[in-house]
Amino acid sequence: MDTNVNNLEILNMNFVKVLLLTVSLTMMNVAFAADGHREADHDDSGHEESGHEEGGREEENHEEEQSVKLTSRQREVAGIAVKAIQLQGVADVVNAPGEIMLNEYKTTSVTPRVSAQVVERQTKLGDSVSTGHPLVTLTSVEMATAQGDLLVSHREWLRVKKLGRKVVSARRYTEARVNHEQAKARVLAYGMSSAQADEFMKSGDATQANGTFQLLSSQSGTVIADKFIVGELIEPGRALFVISDESSLWVEAKLTSTQAALVSTGSKVNVIAGNRHFPGVVVQLHHALDEDTRTLGVRIEVANPEDELHPGVFVQVQINSNSSSEQVLAVPVDAVLRSPDGDWVVFTEHETGEFEPQEIEFVRTVGNLIVIEGIAPGTRVVTSGAFFVQSELAKAGFSIHNH
Repeated sequence: MDTNVNNLEILNMNFVKVLLLTVSLTMMNVAFAADGHREADHDDSGHEESGHEEGGREEENHEEEQSVKLTSRQREVAGIAVKAIQLQGVADVVNAPGEIMLNEYKTTSVTPRVSAQVVERQTKLGDSVSTGHPLVTLTSVEMATAQGDLLVSHREWLRVKKLGRKVVSARRYTEARVNHEQAKARVLAYGMSSAQADEFMKSGDATQANGTFQLLSSQSGTVIADKFIVGELIEPGRALFVISDESSLWVEAKLTSTQAALVSTGSKVNVIAGNRHFPGVVVQLHHALDEDTRTLGVRIEVANPEDELHPGVFVQVQINSNSSSEQVLAVPVDAVLRSPDGDWVVFTEHETGEFEPQEIEFVRTVGNLIVIEGIAPGTRVVTSGAFFVQSELAKAGFSIHNH
């Protein structure tokens, strides 16, 4: 969904809320006025004085209908912030849909390299693991053979090495060393770690050459997949675990060729997931268009230290374009509201705590900002809490527009 449409919907919703509030308060004022007239009819002696006072109040309300004054306590509770807006450089933003994905550069797949049976599980889905953490215990006929060869070659190598080159022939010395290194390389290739192999050789226990071994995690992260059951026979290459460091994720966005021309590696990105905003940066641009959608993929890296984002979630991205910045007046989206007569307005502060609506022209949205026209640089504008100011103005029975 386009960000401009989202912002306009938010503004229109605020407008409807204020309009309903204004109508409700106006009806209440009419009811109070009717009660006042009935009381005046029963008090003939004060009729002229009451009429004079009402005329005075109408004149006073007319003078103050364009502003509302708030106490410091009200401004603090409502979180009202005021800023003198100045011209600022605002570059165009490229808006596009995206999908959160795993950072494949921080993801590993744990697979056996020989046919093996699952003996015991040490880790389950969702667990956080560190490098070297035990994941699963397997047993394999091929591993048993390799372990036996390693034990035999290791003993032979120790014997030959102890005798030394002066006693054994060079050929025997070399063969013993090569056989030992090859046997160790085989068990490592089948899935034992170097530390496991060294411990196995150190023990010298032939009964341990039973083909049992553990697969260990090669990185720190979270287990995000573990599709197997204990007792199952696993073929080489099948992924038992997928482990990923989700502190950094990717967002894959799809851009048209025109949009892609405005983006480059290093461009800053605002990733919007629900009501949350996350900073990101473009790290890669694909070099081929998608044949089905005719769009170009853009890869964005976004930090996820609090684990708030998850793969598969659809998001909206706002990418800063390479176009030169234009000097404009811009305010936050929440600072611009609709008046009951449909005009775009902001609230300005001419005296401390006193606010009045000022009609402006809505030019366009750029990220979380709205470019406006119709007021002078340096004008003090309510940038946060404008809806509260508008509500207070409506409760006072004032019209919320400025001609």
